[in-house]
Amino acid sequence: MSYFLALLIPSIFLLSFAYALLKNVKVYDSFTEGVKGAVPLILSVFPYIATVMMLTKLLEVSGLQAQLLRWISPLFDFLGIPKEISPLLFMKPLSGSGSIAVLTDILETYGVDSYIARCACVVYGTTDTIFYIGAVYFAGLQRKKLTSALLIALFSYLVGSVFSCFLCRIL
Repeated sequence: MSYFLALLIPSIFLLSFAYALLKNVKVYDSFTEGVKGAVPLILSVFPYIATVMMLTKLLEVSGLQAQLLRWISPLFDFLGIPKEISPLLFMKPLSGSGSIAVLTDILETYGVDSYIARCACVVYGTTDTIFYIGAVYFAGLQRKKLTSALLIALFSYLVGSVFSCFLCRIL
């Protein structure tokens, strides 16, 4: 099975290339046209991504993140979310790589088979980097109604996290 999966992506690539040749598509020219469209997109998204990355680091270095976690922990306890995964819940909407580091720390500290580790893994897998995706999505829009979209996304994130921990508790 793993051999099949290792060949799946290269096979799709080769079949696409062969199909393009059969249809007389200039593959290299089509690829370079696609890349030309990516450059303006990268330039328009970069300020938003840079802002999210700087904000994430500033929150961590300033100590504000630790203070916010102390304030939010009672709410998480009330909702059934272990306080040990609150750093992950705080980091995941901001930074994917930062949340991987937090998840790794949780797994090393509490062990991979613990309830806390299971909650952390399920929360990590069921949620996404809200602010990063928002930055990419809203960078290309002319009308930006960012506030309502972010509030809905953050509420969904909280509900998904609570439900994830509930499932880990009962299973």
